[in-house]
Amino acid sequence: MLDFIYYPVSWILWVWHKVFSFVLAPDSGWAWALSVVFLVFTLRAILYKPFVKQVRTTRQMQELQPQIKALQKKYAKDRQRQALEMQKLQKEHGFNPLMGCLPVLLQVPVFIGLFHVLRSFNRTGTGVGQLGLSPEQNAQLGNYAFSPEDVQSFLSARLFGAPISSWITQPMASLEAFEPFGGIPTRWQIAAVAVPLMIVAGIATHFNARASVSRQSAQAAANPQAAIMNKLALYVFPLGVLVGGPFLPIAVIIYWVSNNIWTYGQQHLVFRRIDKEEEEKKSAALARRNENAPKPGARPDKSKKKGSATAPDALDASIDETGEVSLQKDSAAGEESPAASKSGASTPKPGSRPKNSKRKRR
Repeated sequence: MLDFIYYPVSWILWVWHKVFSFVLAPDSGWAWALSVVFLVFTLRAILYKPFVKQVRTTRQMQELQPQIKALQKKYAKDRQRQALEMQKLQKEHGFNPLMGCLPVLLQVPVFIGLFHVLRSFNRTGTGVGQLGLSPEQNAQLGNYAFSPEDVQSFLSARLFGAPISSWITQPMASLEAFEPFGGIPTRWQIAAVAVPLMIVAGIATHFNARASVSRQSAQAAANPQAAIMNKLALYVFPLGVLVGGPFLPIAVIIYWVSNNIWTYGQQHLVFRRIDKEEEEKKSAALARRNENAPKPGARPDKSKKKGSATAPDALDASIDETGEVSLQKDSAAGEESPAASKSGASTPKPGSRPKNSKRKRR
């Protein structure tokens, strides 16, 4: 049913095994373990751009948190209007919440596909996804992109004495499939490899979550829902690796460790790059503002202001031959004339009586 996931995963794993087989023995546990590691690196490299988009979306969500809270408070009683306003806000800022969880959603089918392909190397069990085959039948049956010879090589691969497709709680009937390919391993041998990997995976999960939480804004961290999710990511998920590790094949735990190591390095690289881009944008904006600002000691250009001396009704200053300053208005507007200003005569105001000189009494 999920062959569209199983075949691509198995083909990538097959390619990397062939690559490492040129350096190491094809039946080496290190060759198969490195194949799983570089399967993770390949898939995460494909998901690099969605991861960068996830980081940008998370930051944008933190920046818009005050506006989101304001909309939630304003339309608390009108859910439909609240949803419409939220969509409008997201559209204005080019914000897509789905991009925040897209990389995680894309990794889930990969994890399921890898888990199924690794378990399908040994189909002697009777559990879910198992066929109940005998060890001889299982060794003669291919596994998606892998031939029967590849299946036998995988069953022969040991990492410190433990088959990388085995797990701590594996039924004894399933462990018997390893008998023709190096003998049946003990649970102590499996635990000696699986438990340290589980501890490393749990620690790596914790530090990845810690790095993500430390980059949250104070407003986002104060959100009750965000606080709960932070505690789950910091403590519950790492403990989940320790609890679920005994039920996972060693190769799947290697996948988990490799995935967390890649995530830890990629987070620091991407966040450093985005921080640098934001600093450059701030510097460019500051430089533009400084260019537009007047230089120290320079007078502002009044010609660009409204009501400046270039307006039609502005007063014109002129210096006459005697050195006196005479003010004149535009003669076309019926205002004060230069002759009147120069002679000192004043134009009577509308409705006012002219001042007559006092007559001498006879």
